Amino acid sequence: MNNTDSPHVIAVPPVLFTGGFVAALIMQWFVPFSLFPGIAWKIIGLVLAIVSGILALSAFLVMRRKTNIDVRKPTLAIVSDGPYRLTRNPLYLSLVLLSLGVGLFFDFPWMIIALFVLVPIMHFGVIRREERYLEEKFGDMYLMYKMNVRRWI
Repeated sequence: MNNTDSPHVIAVPPVLFTGGFVAALIMQWFVPFSLFPGIAWKIIGLVLAIVSGILALSAFLVMRRKTNIDVRKPTLAIVSDGPYRLTRNPLYLSLVLLSLGVGLFFDFPWMIIALFVLVPIMHFGVIRREERYLEEKFGDMYLMYKMNVRRWI
């Protein structure tokens, strides 16, 4: 889809994170190691995964009422309620939290290492592009939102 009214991100974020997960699985297969044995890490991982799910669901429900969720489609409105009051990117934050949770729960350190690649790719290939697009499309309205709400947390 080549829509001129879109931020032209390098990839759909869930696809990026799925690719990171697959790469981490391959690395774990060829170079297995453990960093997070024990029940405490499993509990922390589970809590992060649950928080991720709650955050993603609430962000999804709020966003779909006001605009397109697919980053390849035009943004129809600035979403600033629900979790968007606290972070401009709750869906992306939920992907990071889920990755951390999976890495800790399953003692899968390659998933956490993959975040050191995924987060910069998200920052430059998705988030910065979206921000430029929203600034051009919504002007001062988006700039005010951006001044009042942090990018991540």
